[in-house]
Amino acid sequence: MKTKKISTIVLLILVFSATGLKAQEPDPARTNQSSDSLVILWTSDDPMLAERMVLMYTHAAKTAGWFEHVTLIIWGPSAKLTAENMKIREKLTAMQNDGVVIEACVACANAYGVTEELKALGFDVKGMGKPLTDYLKSGKKVMTF
Repeated sequence: MKTKKISTIVLLILVFSATGLKAQEPDPARTNQSSDSLVILWTSDDPMLAERMVLMYTHAAKTAGWFEHVTLIIWGPSAKLTAENMKIREKLTAMQNDGVVIEACVACANAYGVTEELKALGFDVKGMGKPLTDYLKSGKKVMTF
């Protein structure tokens, strides 16, 4: 009787092994940080939108722990607004100090003549076409304003 139970267990193990049935293993492609990463693409030059939505939500997403990794991309007219608006610059610096990664499109910064101002704030000013594409393809959450 005991031998029959052991034989049954061994048989079941062999059947499950042969058919590939096994415990659910996490998919390595999905276990990266993409589900806990937020990327905000900020293109607007509206200071009210910046202060009351874009920067407020981005900062809270990081400091409240809603997302572990938060990146803000300054693109287009938001580059000029950042360089000209002291209040926004101070808010961005505080966000950066709290762990928000801030990147800026170099082509846009050059077009508005604000590249050096953005670099002086410690922002990563670079070509952003490929990084944005990589963010989108990685499955990270991307919001645009």
